[in-house]
Amino acid sequence: MPTPRLPFRLSALLGAMLCLLIGWVVWPGAAIAALDDDRYDGNIFALYAGNGSLVPPRNTLAEARAAGRVAVIVYYLDDNAPSKRFAPVVSELQRHWGNAIELIPLVTDPLQNRPISGDDDPARYWKGAIPQVVVIEPGGRVVFDDQGALAIEKIDAAISKATGIPLPEGVTGSDLQAFNELNREVVNR
Repeated sequence: MPTPRLPFRLSALLGAMLCLLIGWVVWPGAAIAALDDDRYDGNIFALYAGNGSLVPPRNTLAEARAAGRVAVIVYYLDDNAPSKRFAPVVSELQRHWGNAIELIPLVTDPLQNRPISGDDDPARYWKGAIPQVVVIEPGGRVVFDDQGALAIEKIDAAISKATGIPLPEGVTGSDLQAFNELNREVVNR
Protein backbone atom coordinates (compact mmCIF):
# COMPACT_ATOMS: atom_id res chain seq x y z
CA MET A 1 0.00 0.00 0.00
CA PRO A 2 1.48 3.41 -0.94
CA THR A 3 2.08 5.98 1.85
CA PRO A 4 -0.35 8.88 1.89
CA ARG A 5 1.13 12.16 0.67
CA LEU A 6 0.15 15.64 1.75
CA PRO A 7 -1.13 17.93 -0.94
CA PHE A 8 1.59 20.24 -2.31
CA ARG A 9 0.03 23.44 -0.95
CA LEU A 10 -0.28 22.05 2.56
CA SER A 11 3.35 20.84 2.59
CA ALA A 12 4.55 24.20 1.24
CA LEU A 13 2.58 26.02 3.96
CA LEU A 14 3.94 23.76 6.72
CA GLY A 15 7.48 24.19 5.36
CA ALA A 16 7.15 27.98 5.32
CA MET A 17 5.78 28.00 8.87
CA LEU A 18 8.68 25.81 10.04
CA CYS A 19 11.20 28.19 8.41
CA LEU A 20 9.56 31.20 10.07
CA LEU A 21 9.57 29.50 13.46
CA ILE A 22 13.23 28.51 13.18
CA GLY A 23 14.12 32.01 11.97
CA TRP A 24 12.27 33.62 14.87
CA VAL A 25 14.00 31.38 17.45
CA VAL A 26 17.49 31.69 15.97
CA TRP A 27 17.34 35.39 15.02
CA PRO A 28 14.82 37.22 17.19
CA GLY A 29 15.28 40.55 15.41
CA ALA A 30 17.07 43.80 16.02
CA ALA A 31 17.44 45.20 19.49
CA ILE A 32 15.79 48.54 20.02
CA ALA A 33 17.24 50.80 22.69
CA ALA A 34 16.31 54.43 23.31
CA LEU A 35 17.14 57.08 25.87
CA ASP A 36 13.67 58.56 25.87
CA ASP A 37 11.45 55.64 26.82
CA ASP A 38 10.81 53.49 29.85
CA ARG A 39 11.64 50.18 28.19
CA TYR A 40 14.18 47.86 29.75
CA ASP A 41 17.28 47.83 27.53
CA GLY A 42 19.75 46.25 29.95
CA ASN A 43 22.40 47.81 32.20
CA ILE A 44 22.01 51.56 31.60
CA PHE A 45 25.59 52.32 32.65
CA ALA A 46 27.06 49.91 30.12
CA LEU A 47 24.65 50.92 27.35
CA TYR A 48 24.25 54.68 27.76
CA ALA A 49 27.43 55.69 29.61
CA GLY A 50 29.90 53.10 28.34
CA ASN A 51 30.74 52.06 31.91
CA GLY A 52 29.37 48.72 33.04
CA SER A 53 31.78 48.61 36.00
CA LEU A 54 29.42 50.67 38.16
CA VAL A 55 27.09 47.78 38.91
CA PRO A 56 27.08 45.90 41.09
CA PRO A 57 28.59 48.44 43.50
CA ARG A 58 31.98 47.57 44.95
CA ASN A 59 30.83 48.01 48.54
CA THR A 60 27.65 48.47 50.53
CA LEU A 61 26.68 51.52 52.54
CA ALA A 62 27.48 49.63 55.75
CA GLU A 63 30.99 48.81 54.47
CA ALA A 64 31.59 52.41 53.40
CA ARG A 65 30.52 53.73 56.80
CA ALA A 66 32.61 51.13 58.65
CA ALA A 67 35.65 52.16 56.59
CA GLY A 68 35.03 55.87 57.31
CA ARG A 69 34.45 56.76 53.65
CA VAL A 70 32.10 59.22 51.98
CA ALA A 71 29.22 57.33 50.35
CA VAL A 72 27.43 58.61 47.25
CA ILE A 73 24.24 56.66 46.69
CA VAL A 74 22.54 56.97 43.31
CA TYR A 75 19.02 55.54 43.13
CA TYR A 76 17.90 54.58 39.63
CA LEU A 77 15.95 52.13 37.50
CA ASP A 78 17.15 50.48 34.29
CA ASP A 79 13.72 50.97 32.72
CA ASN A 80 13.38 54.70 33.40
CA ALA A 81 14.15 57.39 30.80
CA PRO A 82 15.45 60.01 33.31
CA SER A 83 17.79 57.37 34.81
CA LYS A 84 19.03 56.46 31.32
CA ARG A 85 19.82 60.11 30.55
CA PHE A 86 21.50 60.54 33.97
CA ALA A 87 23.80 57.48 33.58
CA PRO A 88 26.71 59.46 31.99
CA VAL A 89 26.75 61.85 34.98
CA VAL A 90 27.10 58.90 37.37
CA SER A 91 29.91 57.49 35.24
CA GLU A 92 31.64 60.87 35.30
CA LEU A 93 31.41 60.94 39.11
CA GLN A 94 33.39 57.72 39.16
CA ARG A 95 35.99 59.28 36.84
CA HIS A 96 36.23 62.50 38.91
CA TRP A 97 36.43 60.94 42.36
CA GLY A 98 37.80 57.43 41.78
CA ASN A 99 38.72 55.78 45.07
CA ALA A 100 38.11 58.91 47.17
CA ILE A 101 34.43 57.94 47.59
CA GLU A 102 32.21 54.89 47.61
CA LEU A 103 29.91 55.30 44.62
CA ILE A 104 26.87 53.09 45.22
CA PRO A 105 24.36 52.99 42.33
CA LEU A 106 21.26 51.10 43.49
CA VAL A 107 18.19 49.88 41.64
CA THR A 108 15.16 50.88 43.71
CA ASP A 109 12.99 47.81 43.08
CA PRO A 110 14.47 45.81 46.02
CA LEU A 111 14.07 48.81 48.35
CA GLN A 112 10.31 49.11 47.96
CA ASN A 113 7.74 47.85 50.45
CA ARG A 114 10.13 46.50 53.05
CA PRO A 115 11.02 47.58 56.57
CA ILE A 116 14.06 49.82 57.04
CA SER A 117 16.74 48.15 59.13
CA GLY A 118 18.76 51.11 60.45
CA ASP A 119 21.20 53.81 59.37
CA ASP A 120 23.20 51.44 57.15
CA ASP A 121 20.13 50.53 55.12
CA PRO A 122 20.06 52.51 51.83
CA ALA A 123 16.24 52.34 51.81
CA ARG A 124 16.32 54.81 54.73
CA TYR A 125 17.56 57.60 52.44
CA TRP A 126 15.44 56.90 49.36
CA LYS A 127 12.51 59.31 48.97
CA GLY A 128 10.70 57.41 46.20
CA ALA A 129 11.97 59.44 43.23
CA ILE A 130 14.47 58.45 40.57
CA PRO A 131 17.12 59.37 39.89
CA GLN A 132 18.10 60.55 43.34
CA VAL A 133 21.60 61.26 44.68
CA VAL A 134 22.50 61.20 48.37
CA VAL A 135 25.98 62.10 49.70
CA ILE A 136 26.68 60.83 53.22
CA GLU A 137 29.71 61.81 55.32
CA PRO A 138 31.65 59.07 57.14
CA GLY A 139 29.90 60.01 60.40
CA GLY A 140 26.51 59.38 58.82
CA ARG A 141 25.39 62.98 58.22
CA VAL A 142 23.63 63.56 54.90
CA VAL A 143 25.27 66.55 53.20
CA PHE A 144 23.39 66.35 49.91
CA ASP A 145 20.05 64.87 48.89
CA ASP A 146 18.45 65.85 45.60
CA GLN A 147 16.52 64.21 42.80
CA GLY A 148 16.13 64.48 39.06
CA ALA A 149 18.61 65.18 36.29
CA LEU A 150 21.15 66.99 38.45
CA ALA A 151 24.10 68.97 37.17
CA ILE A 152 27.35 67.24 37.99
CA GLU A 153 28.69 70.49 39.49
CA LYS A 154 26.13 70.33 42.33
CA ILE A 155 27.11 66.78 43.17
CA ASP A 156 30.84 67.52 42.85
CA ALA A 157 30.49 70.45 45.27
CA ALA A 158 28.77 68.24 47.85
CA ILE A 159 31.39 65.51 47.48
CA SER A 160 34.17 68.08 47.81
CA LYS A 161 32.58 69.39 51.01
CA ALA A 162 32.15 65.85 52.42
CA THR A 163 35.65 64.63 51.53
CA GLY A 164 37.56 67.85 52.09
CA ILE A 165 39.16 67.39 48.66
CA PRO A 166 39.04 70.64 46.65
CA LEU A 167 37.43 70.70 43.23
CA PRO A 168 39.87 70.91 40.31
CA GLU A 169 40.47 74.48 39.15
CA GLY A 170 39.10 75.64 35.84
CA VAL A 171 36.03 73.41 35.86
CA THR A 172 33.21 75.92 35.50
CA GLY A 173 30.47 73.85 33.98
CA SER A 174 29.65 70.88 31.84
CA ASP A 175 27.14 69.64 29.33
CA LEU A 176 26.01 66.24 28.12
CA GLN A 177 27.10 65.68 24.54
CA ALA A 178 25.93 62.78 22.37
CA PHE A 179 28.58 60.94 20.40
CA ASN A 180 26.19 58.42 18.84
CA GLU A 181 22.49 57.66 19.01
CA LEU A 182 22.76 55.95 22.42
CA ASN A 183 25.80 57.19 24.30
CA ARG A 184 26.43 60.56 25.86
CA GLU A 185 29.40 61.94 27.72
CA VAL A 186 29.95 64.82 30.09
CA VAL A 187 32.13 67.52 28.51
CA ASN A 188 33.44 70.77 29.99
CA ARG A 189 32.02 74.00 28.63
